[in-house]
Amino acid sequence: MRLAGAALNQTPIDWDNNLRTIREAIEQAKDAQVELLCLPELCLTGYGCEDLFLHDWLSETALQHLQTVRQCCTDPNMVVCVGLPVRLQGRTYNTACVIRNREILGFAAKQWLANDGVHYEPRFFTSWRAGTIETFDFGGETFTIGDLTFEHQGVTFGFEICEDAWRPAQDRPAGRLKERGVQLIVNPSASHFAMSKTDVRYQLVLKASRDYQVTYLYANLLGNEAGRITYDGEILIARNGELLKRNQLLSYKDVDLEFADVDFATEPAVKQDITPLPTPDEYRELNQALSLALFDYLRKARSKGFVLSLSGGADSCMCAVGVAELVRLGVAELGVEGFMRKAGAYTENEIRFAVEYRQLPGGPVQERPKETDAGRVQGASHPGVQTTGNENRTLNQQLTRRLLTCAYQGTVNSSDDTYLSAKELADDTGAVFFSWDIDQEVKGYTGKIEHALGRELSWKTDDLTLQNIQARVRAPSIWMLANVLNCLLITTSNRSEAAVGYCTMDGDTAGSISPIAGVDKAFVKQWLVWAETELNYPGLHRVNNLQPTAELRPLEDKQTDERDLMPYPLLNRIERLAFYERLSPQQVLARLEGELEDADVEQLKVYVRRFYSLWSRNQWKRERYAPSFHLDDYNLDPRSWLRFPILSGGFAAELGAL
Repeated sequence: MRLAGAALNQTPIDWDNNLRTIREAIEQAKDAQVELLCLPELCLTGYGCEDLFLHDWLSETALQHLQTVRQCCTDPNMVVCVGLPVRLQGRTYNTACVIRNREILGFAAKQWLANDGVHYEPRFFTSWRAGTIETFDFGGETFTIGDLTFEHQGVTFGFEICEDAWRPAQDRPAGRLKERGVQLIVNPSASHFAMSKTDVRYQLVLKASRDYQVTYLYANLLGNEAGRITYDGEILIARNGELLKRNQLLSYKDVDLEFADVDFATEPAVKQDITPLPTPDEYRELNQALSLALFDYLRKARSKGFVLSLSGGADSCMCAVGVAELVRLGVAELGVEGFMRKAGAYTENEIRFAVEYRQLPGGPVQERPKETDAGRVQGASHPGVQTTGNENRTLNQQLTRRLLTCAYQGTVNSSDDTYLSAKELADDTGAVFFSWDIDQEVKGYTGKIEHALGRELSWKTDDLTLQNIQARVRAPSIWMLANVLNCLLITTSNRSEAAVGYCTMDGDTAGSISPIAGVDKAFVKQWLVWAETELNYPGLHRVNNLQPTAELRPLEDKQTDERDLMPYPLLNRIERLAFYERLSPQQVLARLEGELEDADVEQLKVYVRRFYSLWSRNQWKRERYAPSFHLDDYNLDPRSWLRFPILSGGFAAELGAL
């Protein structure tokens, strides 16, 4: 039997898109003479419909659209498995509908619901009780739903739907299915991306095929479906412990179909040892996931591009490279025309020109920006397109220029190093680059408050206030630029800053989207060093030689992030121990003492107290962050991973015990 999985890039309740990709997958499967096709979990509605799953109309509409899908399944030799919700007597079930030759054979229902990390499925769905089957009526027909097995061309198959497969052996459906003589287990999934997770999933599928001596077919969702969570589109086909098919992850395509032939008439020996995957390259994984997430967010939000306050620091530079890589990877996979059309941000004239002449209308920009006495650009420059003889790189820079507009917003406390870092990276990527200073705005607000209070503000008495106003007055102008250009404003906070509130609310946190808020600062710095050489961005050289700094205090103070807080690797370790491993402050301190040779215990206590104190008082900031991407194995977003009270005792007793 020729088995296929199709990864689909879906959007919640975007019926036209979701039906189009489902039809396209079915047509591709027909052309490939596939005999069983597995589509991802809840692909008809989208997985991320949230509380809409509790609405009766959503399930009814999905069942209506299922009739359209059904009419596409005209091949009597092919079975199609489609994911959708079914709501019965006020309860919603997560199901896979099995269709053959326009006939619905039944709905297999999910038995275990994901309720950890980014998943809150029990809020929306009810678990199906193992071993039970029911019927329901819709559109004048009666259908079967529940713990079902099916037969096609002499092969018996059943389902594990995503979380079903992640349960302990005594709980998961696979064992019961094997007892019923099932030869094939089909797993439609919506399994979120996290760095290195593919290795865990690969082991899960191969071990299941070995332990239960079955063929195992796995198909995942693809892309940034609903805003925060990205899916890698993984397709795996394994038999008796041997991998038969695995696809390239994180594709820019709407449909990625892969198939393999399995001879069910023969019984090959069970492979006892699972061949390990090559160690995942987390830097490359992150690059692909971040770029695809940005691309899908851009086009699904129907925006014309991104605006970025490019400070020249590590975080904003990583965001800029993410947009440039969005272009490079998209063009490499979809071609110039395919990328430009799918992005939705280019005109027909630009698309025609790019395809025919390998450049956008107007060609490489020749104007030179005017320099001030301080050497800073006034107005916009469009650099980069004439910096290389490589045609593809030149075109990619022009395409990036249409999608990314950057501004350096300096003050008297800004250095030439960060300005040059920002400009050199803008030149390298091809982004539009503006520069202006905000000293007058800072003076204006400071003067108003000084007049109201009847005293001058000073660094000695008003340090945080004077730092915050600089970050805060940058927001209105960069928001205005984003509004004028009909673009998404990127905010650049990372996970380490979010943990301790090292940010100015309504200042550097202002934005439509916060793409790297799930990535810690130490990883950001390491990633940029990798990107400079491996992705060929020489414009990162300067930022890779700078100490991270907010540049909000006078330059002679030589402010750095780590002096304000603590060393970033230590901050990240405390954060992980506290909220991923869920240890108490005392347990965190004990673990650190055991891990760090020659540790200064009193200094460690200072850092642990500082972390927990800052964490507790800044939950309100984490509640107000712009939507962020889930990229690591955990994040601090209270709307997708980690919930914490806004008001609390702040670990006072626990920290006192230190």
